[in-house]
Amino acid sequence: MNTPRPVILRVYLIYFFIVLVMLLVVIKSVSIIMDGRDTIFTTESTKLKTRSAIIEPRRGEILDARLSPLVTSVAFYDVYMDPVTVEDEVWDAGISGLSKGLARIFPEKSAREYEEYLRDARVKKRRYVLIQKRVTIETRKQLRELPIFRKGRFKGGLIDNQATIVRKRPNGELLARTLGYVKKRERDTLLVGLEGAYNHFLAGRNGEIIEQKISNSWKPTGAVVREGENGYDVVTTIDKDIQEVAHTELENQLKTKGGRYGCAIVMDVKTGFVKAMVNLQKTGEDEYGEVYNHAIGTREVPGSTMKLASLMAALEDKKIQITDTVNAVGKYEFYDRELHDSRAWGYGKITIKEAFEVSSNVISKVIYNSYRKEPRRYIDRLAQFGLTQPVGINIAGERDPIYSEPGESQWWGGSLAWMSIGYEFQLTPLQLLSFYNAVANDGKYMKPQFVSKVLNNQDVVQEFEPQVVKEQICSKETIDIMKSCLEGVMVNGTGKRLKSTFFEIAGKTGTAQIANQNQGYGEEGEKKYIASFAGYFPADDPIYSCIVVIAAPTDDIYGASVSGTVFASIANKVYASSYEYHKAVNEKQKIVSMPPVQDGSRYDINTVLNKLSVNKNFNGHSDWVKAKRGDKSITFNDYGLNKERVPDVRGMGLEDAVYLLEQVGLTVKVIGFGKVVDQSIVPGAKAVNGGVITIELK
Repeated sequence: MNTPRPVILRVYLIYFFIVLVMLLVVIKSVSIIMDGRDTIFTTESTKLKTRSAIIEPRRGEILDARLSPLVTSVAFYDVYMDPVTVEDEVWDAGISGLSKGLARIFPEKSAREYEEYLRDARVKKRRYVLIQKRVTIETRKQLRELPIFRKGRFKGGLIDNQATIVRKRPNGELLARTLGYVKKRERDTLLVGLEGAYNHFLAGRNGEIIEQKISNSWKPTGAVVREGENGYDVVTTIDKDIQEVAHTELENQLKTKGGRYGCAIVMDVKTGFVKAMVNLQKTGEDEYGEVYNHAIGTREVPGSTMKLASLMAALEDKKIQITDTVNAVGKYEFYDRELHDSRAWGYGKITIKEAFEVSSNVISKVIYNSYRKEPRRYIDRLAQFGLTQPVGINIAGERDPIYSEPGESQWWGGSLAWMSIGYEFQLTPLQLLSFYNAVANDGKYMKPQFVSKVLNNQDVVQEFEPQVVKEQICSKETIDIMKSCLEGVMVNGTGKRLKSTFFEIAGKTGTAQIANQNQGYGEEGEKKYIASFAGYFPADDPIYSCIVVIAAPTDDIYGASVSGTVFASIANKVYASSYEYHKAVNEKQKIVSMPPVQDGSRYDINTVLNKLSVNKNFNGHSDWVKAKRGDKSITFNDYGLNKERVPDVRGMGLEDAVYLLEQVGLTVKVIGFGKVVDQSIVPGAKAVNGGVITIELK
């Protein structure tokens, strides 16, 4: 029996309809699984246009040993409003007050203009209305107290969650190369200095929020998928006061004596903690800046500062006694080459100790004669003293020492003589200082460190204890002899003009010829030198070791007069500001004249004056005060901060000045360090929120 054709067609239609429905169900299911991204079954009006976005957390601060900020993160917020989400009752009651508040905080528009602007946006159903960009956290707090906005994101329409984090150094160039930076590149991340070495602590963890597409751009909705975790704070071993002293003294000397670059390092003898590290390189006429970390990345011949290690080796191997007599004739021949003393006619018959004190190159003869049959033994002693290996700091960029060894192509018959006085051997300033620090520490070699602990708020996440690399680099007898020699340099030798007012210094000068770029060592008159001084203070009970290196000075070349004077200045000023050198003030002492006091924090000033038992009178109750010194007391009046006017911060310290200027909405740019001597916007001028003011400190 044949099926009628209409029936067959009907069956086929039903079949294809069922298949089509099934296909539609499958496609819709896939669309749902794919989070609504398929557009076949959604219209432009009903499609959910959202995505997740990364919110970077606040990066941790880098602090000095006294918890003063060296690097900090400043957050700027872009503030928007969604007027559509605000209920009519809340809107009608608060729009006038909100507009007046906005006009007070951002006076570029009047209250009426703000109200018309927001009402128009509400009528047009705009969901993302710009209020202000790059708002500070203080201004953000003020905005959150305004009518309507105080109800938050969903009832008040305030959108202010997305912040731009800006990394700032409050002290400008100070310690810039050591602090470093983190730079994201196309394929990797460049990690430089302390920022790079401790990035895993400082970076924190990214947060995640939901963004919605509005008017062809993505805007945050306020919905948080995952809260971010702010980075930890890193507490360095750096003492900002010592850093400022070292920076100033080195910079002044470079401008006076000239030089390609200079560096200065101060280290705590007992712990190996680095208290200051300055790297200044010529950037223009009489201008020097922190361009490269020469202290850890530049190797140069140490010159006569190497003589300390050479005599230590000979003493340890019983090759010499420090009282042995030598004939310093001024010229010393080794095969076809000669070494000369700075005094052409030499020093005559002197002891080895005296030769060290006057830095005679007769020491090259002493070491050559002692080790020419067993040169490997001399190299092994240098290794024992920690001079043949990098110190192993966490900051990237440390260069390995360079030296030749017996059997290598660079080794020749006079290599021992040249190495003994600091040639054919290259070290970084930090590597040489670490050796001198071990001598100051009675032979205990400490690892140089730049960070003491990591904090999460006030909780210690990790603490870095002093690390002993070697308990004893040589015998106590040898250490004592060479300490006496280092003291003798300052009394009888090349450092006798370098005096400290308060204590004795121990150290060694160094002057070495270096390559003059593409001219090699150059002819007479074109030669370039590196001047250095390494030592410690006080000589009888060392607290700090220090090295100063200046490359290619143009006015004078000698280690004592070029680098030694910087060393002595640093030592004297560190003494003046370090509590460990001074006895407690007698409680019965009386203040015979009123001390100078700058304007600033009422609490801080009151704390200090109470300790000194100074008579004082406070008028008013402001947290910030102005000081007026009288004959028998100091009077303080309220500072009277007007948040619409630029305050006068001249004479203040950095912390007080920045705080007050940011209170009126200004962004602060800092030049120099010390106290404020000038500000780019005159006091009393109208403060424009988000404006930039430059303050100069000296």
